[in-house]
Amino acid sequence: MVRYTLQRILALVLTFFVTMVIIFFLINSLPNTLLSTLIDFGGGPGGGGGAHVTEHTVEALMERFRWDQPLPVQFYYMMVSYLQLDFGISLVIRANVPVQEVLMQHLPVTIQLNLFTLLLIVPFGLFFGITTALLKDTVYDHAASSLVVLFISAPPFVVAALLQYFLAFRLGWFPIILAPEATLNWTRFYSMILPILALSFFPIANITRLLRAELTEALTSDFMLLARAKGQTYRQAIVGHALRNACVPLIGMILFLFIGILWGSIAIEEIFSIPGMSRILIRSINVHDYQLTLATLYFYVVVTLSFSIIADLALGIIDPRIRMGGRKDE
Repeated sequence: MVRYTLQRILALVLTFFVTMVIIFFLINSLPNTLLSTLIDFGGGPGGGGGAHVTEHTVEALMERFRWDQPLPVQFYYMMVSYLQLDFGISLVIRANVPVQEVLMQHLPVTIQLNLFTLLLIVPFGLFFGITTALLKDTVYDHAASSLVVLFISAPPFVVAALLQYFLAFRLGWFPIILAPEATLNWTRFYSMILPILALSFFPIANITRLLRAELTEALTSDFMLLARAKGQTYRQAIVGHALRNACVPLIGMILFLFIGILWGSIAIEEIFSIPGMSRILIRSINVHDYQLTLATLYFYVVVTLSFSIIADLALGIIDPRIRMGGRKDE
């Protein structure tokens, strides 16, 4: 297990480094960046930028962020600062305000949205997965399987637009956008129901499909016959053997689904005007506040890789075949 853990950590570090390199150089290759505007003002080719930025400010920013150095050097100092939890300052959206402060103002609503979605998908996914397996080839199973295919095929932003149009605009059952309350109360939660549903249908369908397949196979396995031969009832055999074996793949899948929910919420938050991390990410790209953009993407990368390694280690602990799969027989 120690060897497997070290391998996963090494792969995590390598993936993190490669991902941040790609993000950094892509951001710096975008046209009309704030960096190019400041350098032009400071006397670069074709200089003479906006009069609202002083030359002293340009020099201070270039010294702070090493903008007068080659890109690899800038990347090195950026990563050193990030590892020290220093993400710089916002230059446009909230000028001279630390990026950490900006992110912390938008992080809670994103956490609330993703947490409520996770609390919804797990029980409903388990319920529909178990019931469709136990009622295999019935009308209920066929209807549920059809809905599973539908929700797996439909992107979350399409589902969000349909929910917003029919349930909010046409029927008026829910608010079209998030309530402006600063704290989490019933009004704010009620306005989050449609975004939560939009994020939930796809993972619920995935959990249902996987659990139905695993439980259907487990119900016909030899250990079920052995359990019944030992005198256990059908329900006891299902709970004690079939269901426990069928749920093993779900542990890693649920963690990976949370990653999908986090990235999927970028579009959902924009559709419902939710002031979360995605809102600040999109705004920072539009106004060329790339210090804030890089820090926001850094957050998404760290969370994604953290849940990935947790899922890998959890599966390695539960199923020894995973952590021993790469070994050759001696």
